[in-house]
Amino acid sequence: MAKVRSRDAKKLQKSLKSHLLNKAQTHQAWEILNIEGIDAALEYVKETDNPPILQDPIPYQIWGADQIDAQCIAQMQTAARLPIAVKGALMPDAHVGYGLPIGGVLATENAVIPYAVGVDIACRMRITIFEMPQKAFKKQNTLMKNALIDETRFGAGSKFEDGNRSVHAVLDHADWEATSLLKGLKDIAAMQLGSSGGGNHFVEWGTFQLDKGDDTLGIREAGMYLALLSHSGSRAVGYKIANHYSTLARDLIPNIPGEVKHLAWFEMDSAEGQEYWQAMELAGLFASANHEVIHERIARYTGFEVLASVENHHNFAWKEMIDGKEVIVHRKGATPAGDGVLGIIPGSMGDPGYVVRGKGNAAALYSASHGAGRKMSRRKAKDSITKGQQVSYLKQRNVELLGGGLDESPHAYKKIQAVIDAQADLIDVIGEFKPRIVRMAND
Repeated sequence: MAKVRSRDAKKLQKSLKSHLLNKAQTHQAWEILNIEGIDAALEYVKETDNPPILQDPIPYQIWGADQIDAQCIAQMQTAARLPIAVKGALMPDAHVGYGLPIGGVLATENAVIPYAVGVDIACRMRITIFEMPQKAFKKQNTLMKNALIDETRFGAGSKFEDGNRSVHAVLDHADWEATSLLKGLKDIAAMQLGSSGGGNHFVEWGTFQLDKGDDTLGIREAGMYLALLSHSGSRAVGYKIANHYSTLARDLIPNIPGEVKHLAWFEMDSAEGQEYWQAMELAGLFASANHEVIHERIARYTGFEVLASVENHHNFAWKEMIDGKEVIVHRKGATPAGDGVLGIIPGSMGDPGYVVRGKGNAAALYSASHGAGRKMSRRKAKDSITKGQQVSYLKQRNVELLGGGLDESPHAYKKIQAVIDAQADLIDVIGEFKPRIVRMAND
């Protein structure tokens, strides 16, 4: 076997990046290079090139189809035609997103899709339940409101001031030194630690009704408790990682059709795939740290005793076993709902959210919805919902709003109870959270 010249290896590598071969076919191309030479290897790559999208989609199931618009279903249909797709599912809160619908779940073979994870990598929920009666809203209202104002930061570019920043072990993680991109994001992470973005991100006080004690939750007595609920992600860290690697993925598949350009992917065993996975995992740790800091700061400010906490990602990718083989499961706006796994499904600024336990439904790829889901675009909501409507809706439900735009009004969202009912085979509800004091960005 002749020794492969460096320039021939580079030619083959370049050709492989511009064609859609699977792992076995890629291995065969290198074998041909070793045995027959560069011309034969390039010809094999050209002849073996897989179609960028399949003629027929892989099978997937839809929950709450009557609550999902046709454009969203069409978007899922397109994602299900990717040659790397193995299995999919669409949750009842689904609506149109970039590439994969928000509320879409997609399992792929040996490939990760940055935009199927989402721009806000590891956007997540956390609830902390306190050893305080719900009547605290009368006695401690000012304290709780001040805690939200003083101990949170909201909006694009928001950060804590020098001298008021939190310290967390995530900032010492070795992976910040792994790439030049991550090195450049570490200082941003330090500034934004414990902050939240705009849009639908929130930190809110509310009541939590537990109908019966739950050992998994760690609370043995049923009752009405005080709780703090938060929704945010990895801030500028995740945004910059997502944009960098989504662009790179498209560049590496130059012949990808426009209809799936936001679903460009990396092979998991490629250098780029490993880089993205490492960066995504770090963004996940950072997002979790953000919530931990938010809840710790507020608990310290109020002095309330913590009983229990639950948290989960809903914009992420996981290595999981599906039908006997390892795949990459992308949940873009979908909650992990494996058997016995606790998660949080919020409603809106004026509607209940729920702590749920997954039933481990394989057809749904062990997933559930991540919220109520939008029924109006932000533009349509701003154009059609009045401030009076928003104020009236919240007043009727005894909700006080600090910040928050019209595009986040409850009227812009699907009815959370209908969304919960549509996934009764995916989750059990173990507790209900009702918002009372809601802090959001002044978008």
